[in-house]
Amino acid sequence: MHQVQAAIGSSLLAVDGVSVHFGGIVALDGVSFDIAPGQIAGLIGPNGAGKTTLFNCLSRLYACASGQIVFDGRPLLAIPRHRIAAVGIGRTFQNLALFRTMTVRDNVRLGRHCRTRSGFLANALRLPRVACEERSSTEKVCELVGFLGLATVADQRVSDLPFGMQKRVELARALASEPKLLLLDEPASGLNHEEVDTLGKLIRDIRDRLGVTVLLVEHHMSLVMSVSDKVVALNFGRKIAEGTPAEVQQHPEVVQAYLGNSH
Repeated sequence: MHQVQAAIGSSLLAVDGVSVHFGGIVALDGVSFDIAPGQIAGLIGPNGAGKTTLFNCLSRLYACASGQIVFDGRPLLAIPRHRIAAVGIGRTFQNLALFRTMTVRDNVRLGRHCRTRSGFLANALRLPRVACEERSSTEKVCELVGFLGLATVADQRVSDLPFGMQKRVELARALASEPKLLLLDEPASGLNHEEVDTLGKLIRDIRDRLGVTVLLVEHHMSLVMSVSDKVVALNFGRKIAEGTPAEVQQHPEVVQAYLGNSH
C-alpha cells in the first residue's frame, strides 16, 4: 500500500551520480537512486561498500567529487552543514552520540534545537515566544518519550540505562527535530534477537504513525528485508542492485558480494 502510494509521488531524496574520492581511493562511484515520500529504503553491502560514506554525504559531513543530491526539491549540497536538521534530515549513528550524564528527557530535548528560533536576547528577556516554544518542545518531547516506550525512565541518566534503551533515546532525539527523512546507521547493532524484532515494528511505526521517510544502513539482513519497501545494494562504492527486497535478494551480484552462494 505504502509502496504504491510512494511510487506515484515525486522523490523526497534523489541521489544522482554521486562520487567520493579519498586520495586515490574511490569510496563512491557514480551512485544513483531515489526515495519517494513514505518509503522505507534499506542500504546494504559488505564492509567498505560505501554505505557510511553515502550517509555522510547526506549529512553534509563529506563533500562529493561529482554528482548531485536533491532533497525535498532543493539541492542538498548547497545547504550548509549546520542547516541539515532544520531542512528535515535526522540521523542516528552506529556509535551512540548521547550525553550520558544527562537524563533521557534532556537528551531528547536537545533534538528540538533546530526547531527553536528565539535567540539569546529573547531568552534573557523571557519574551512570550520563548515560553510558547518551550511549551511546544515539552509537549513534543513527552510525545516521543511515550511513543518510544521511555516514559518510565525519562528522568533517569542515560548512562544508567541498558544499551537497547539508549539506542531508543538516540532515536527519540533524532525524531525530536521533526525530520522528513530519518537516516538510521546500523540501528540493530548490539541488539539481541527480541530487540531487533521490536526495532522492526518501531521503524514501521515511525513511517506509518509519524509519516517519516526512512533510509537505513544495516548488516542485519532479515531486518532490512522485513521492513524495507526497496533496497539498494552497494559493493566497492558502486550500486550493484536496486529493487524490492525479493528482487535484490535474488540478484546474482548481491548473492555473490554479500549474501553468499546460498540463501
